[in-house]
Amino acid sequence: MSPRHIALAVLVAAVWGLNFVLIHIGLDKFPPLLFCALRFAVVAVPAIFFVGPPRVAWRWVLAVGVVLGVVKFGLLFLGMHAGMPAGLSSLVLQGQAVFTALFAVVLLRERPGGQRLAGLAVAFAGIGLSAVDHGLGGPLGAFVLVVLAAVAWGLSNVLTRKAAPPDALRWMVWVSAVPPLPLLGLSLLVEGPDADLRALRDITPAGLGAIGYVGLVSTLFGFVAWSFLLRTYDAIAVAPYSLLVPVFGMSSAWLLLGERVSPLAAGAALLVIAGIGITALRPGTLAAAAWRLPRTGSRRRAALAAARPGRPD
Repeated sequence: MSPRHIALAVLVAAVWGLNFVLIHIGLDKFPPLLFCALRFAVVAVPAIFFVGPPRVAWRWVLAVGVVLGVVKFGLLFLGMHAGMPAGLSSLVLQGQAVFTALFAVVLLRERPGGQRLAGLAVAFAGIGLSAVDHGLGGPLGAFVLVVLAAVAWGLSNVLTRKAAPPDALRWMVWVSAVPPLPLLGLSLLVEGPDADLRALRDITPAGLGAIGYVGLVSTLFGFVAWSFLLRTYDAIAVAPYSLLVPVFGMSSAWLLLGERVSPLAAGAALLVIAGIGITALRPGTLAAAAWRLPRTGSRRRAALAAARPGRPD
């Protein structure tokens, strides 16, 4: 990836990391499925009337809309509402990088090299260390919901790569038009019309701000940029950058929600960043560097030997 696109991937990770704090705020104001429906509604309406058709087969729009919008975000919001802390949720959700790689191997026939696998291993060692530090802070059911959300995100990454939309903005607007009605129907069925009406009637500036951020900033900007990266590069190359999301998620949860960041968690974050760095290097760079080190020393010794006066026979 070019340096400019690496910077874009890191920025998206920062936006998505802070997103967990805003989700936490929004879930205090709205039932989770209603909040999720409103998130996508602000992206899709009225944009679909101005951007034109998506320029990809409708089956891909529907598939990604359901998998990403209804399944992934529905499960994430339900899991956080059920007790998963914001920082821990940002961490667990990054299991999507493994699921993306698995789905990419099966569906796209991509093959990760040894260096990229090593980088993923280092990064996930950091995630594991952070998970040990945090512990399972929420109920087991909430934890499982977020893990399943990570599976859905991994699948949606690969489906987006397969769809190869030529216009990321138009693509995200139409994908966002799919979830609101299914999510609203589920909300009415599961959460009840009284809870939905009460939340809408008593809406606050904090609630409006949460909807605006998770809808326009996190969803529209974040996924437009992410879709562009997935269209430009292999899914296995892009997905590891999402491992930076828990670094930003944990730090913003510490700053804004008072969730602790211990020295163990800081060490975990460093491992994640190191793993991302390994995957970002051109394949074979580490092996080439390791191969050159002893040769460089040998050449220096040979040059010094050649510079010495020769001994008589």
